[in-house]
Amino acid sequence: MTGRTTSARSRIVGWMLLLLGAALAVPTFGITIVWQAELDRQIDAKLLSEADKLRAFARNSRDPYTGDRFTSGGALLTTFMAVHRPERNAAFFSVVDGRADRRSPGPAPARLDRDPEVVALMARTSDTRLRWLDSPAGKVRYGVVPVQMAGDHADTRLVLLSFRDQELRQERHMARLLLLSGCFALVVAGLASWLVAGRVLAPIRLVRQTAERISETDLSQRLPVRGSDDVAALAETFNHMLDRLSGAFTAQRRFLDEVAHELRTPITVLRGHLELMEETPDSPREQTRTLLFDELDRMRRIVDDLLLLARAERPDFLAPCRTSLTDLVVDTAAKAQALGPRRWTVAEVADVSVRLDGQRITQALMQLAANAVSHTEEGDTIEVGSRLRRGRALLWVADTGPGVPPEHREQIFQCFYQGDAAVPGRAATGIGLGLALVREIAQAHDGTARVEEAAGGGARFVIDLPALHPTTEGTLCEQDPDSRGRGTHRRVRRKGPAP
Repeated sequence: MTGRTTSARSRIVGWMLLLLGAALAVPTFGITIVWQAELDRQIDAKLLSEADKLRAFARNSRDPYTGDRFTSGGALLTTFMAVHRPERNAAFFSVVDGRADRRSPGPAPARLDRDPEVVALMARTSDTRLRWLDSPAGKVRYGVVPVQMAGDHADTRLVLLSFRDQELRQERHMARLLLLSGCFALVVAGLASWLVAGRVLAPIRLVRQTAERISETDLSQRLPVRGSDDVAALAETFNHMLDRLSGAFTAQRRFLDEVAHELRTPITVLRGHLELMEETPDSPREQTRTLLFDELDRMRRIVDDLLLLARAERPDFLAPCRTSLTDLVVDTAAKAQALGPRRWTVAEVADVSVRLDGQRITQALMQLAANAVSHTEEGDTIEVGSRLRRGRALLWVADTGPGVPPEHREQIFQCFYQGDAAVPGRAATGIGLGLALVREIAQAHDGTARVEEAAGGGARFVIDLPALHPTTEGTLCEQDPDSRGRGTHRRVRRKGPAP
């Protein structure tokens, strides 16, 4: 089974939180930008309004001490600032001949009239446009209004200041409250969506769990159907599919049993009658009798191989238990010596016990050994070995024969593929089921089977399996060699570490 990165529940909750976060963030930042733009517009309007008030005051006001019109700009601005107080986060001050003269009463976020650089900047400004200024109190919007009185030659100016960043403090505070409330809403929504998604996906998880149990045991599991929604329809459809699969598997088992009986019975009858025939050495009848015996044995092997391939998909195909790789390799090498006069060697063994079906792996290794015998000659070397590497158990059979061409190394494990027929000068020795059996046994263990070039030439067939629960001591299962695929085991106890 391939590893899953994220569950459907996590993806659903993640997408919901992403959408909710976007739905909260976009208005929050949008409102903040709109607030700031609106505040800038209001500040500009206030400064322009103050300039209009100054012009109106200059036209209509008189000196409160003399009752006459103002004769100097400085006096006019001083009286104006005393009568018209600036709003909150705003300030006025006058500049006369390049020096700060008077300022408006009340506190100000920053005393810019005491900053020589700011005063010099205001004295140099030649128009009445509104501009921006950086200050210790943040961004400041300012405007300069020149004042010229008849008979007064002094350069007099009124500086209007509005501390924009101070005005934004309240709006920024509200934006932070919105963000905090949005984050809290996201947490609550995430928890709620996690619970809701769990309840919605619970039937889906039940389908998955039932499917896993079916793959490991039988097809008798069924899903409870509740309600009439889409999930209930899915459960009902899944149950109907299991009914069809159960019927198909039952029919397949019955068919295999009947085929095995019908094929083995005539073979047994023919063999029995042939054994009753008179034996006359070197006679044509004896030669025919020997030939028929060989063909019957070959037919029996074909039937057994076909049945084993058909059973490879059944849940009871494997009976795994902890098996010593050392004993497995040594026993296989001893059994394989009866296959032909070759130089049988054990290259190396992994002194470890892993969980696998030792009988099936022995069948696979014996198939590989028989294949090696059919492609080598008397005196050639065939080695059997095992190794534990990076959590994998590697078992192999290598020979010094002609090897397998690279273009045939993938197809050679397919059913009925005869690699011998594709190689010039070599006759086919089977019908292409042996290596297919090896592949099925390896895949049943969640492993693979492959062929590669041996170190000294020839072919090296490797069975690559996951090394489950490796250990060097403990209880092992010893396979019953007479069980013939029925999954029969005997329990034996190791008395110590593997030799």
